[in-house]
Amino acid sequence: KKITKMNSKNETVKEIINEIEVLKKLDHPNIVKIFEFFIENDGYYLITEFCEGGELFDAIKQNGSFSEPVAANIMYQIFNAIFYCHYTNHIIHRDLKPENILINSKDERNGFYDIKIIDFGAAKIYEKNKDEKKIIGSPYYIAPEVLMKSYNEKCDIWSCGVILYIL
Repeated sequence: KKITKMNSKNETVKEIINEIEVLKKLDHPNIVKIFEFFIENDGYYLITEFCEGGELFDAIKQNGSFSEPVAANIMYQIFNAIFYCHYTNHIIHRDLKPENILINSKDERNGFYDIKIIDFGAAKIYEKNKDEKKIIGSPYYIAPEVLMKSYNEKCDIWSCGVILYIL
């Protein structure tokens, strides 16, 4: 992932460092792994594992809706990764959407996808029983509680429901 310094107005250095710190803590088969980070004159670089299948969003545009077994398999992987984030690491993603889910591979026999969640720039380590206040996320996937500035890690579950509906 390259973040050019010209585009870094939207993503502050603090957000970039946050994403790196969060990704360094995570080790899960459905979350992209970070290998390296460096800064050059033209931008910031995050070196992650390669996912050859592109975004889940593009697969949805190409295929339309998925069969129930394929959608269930994708959601199982997403829920598994989010459970790991929430209950093992106390991390809220806060921007789950098909554009932030990459397809690592596709099994041609059954049509199932192996997916990886990416883009932890909006993620946050949270404290249990303490509500978050910052409005952050993508409009179509954001939970109502986020807009009311009183939410917790369950805002990611709302986003999962929207993703499932689209699938």
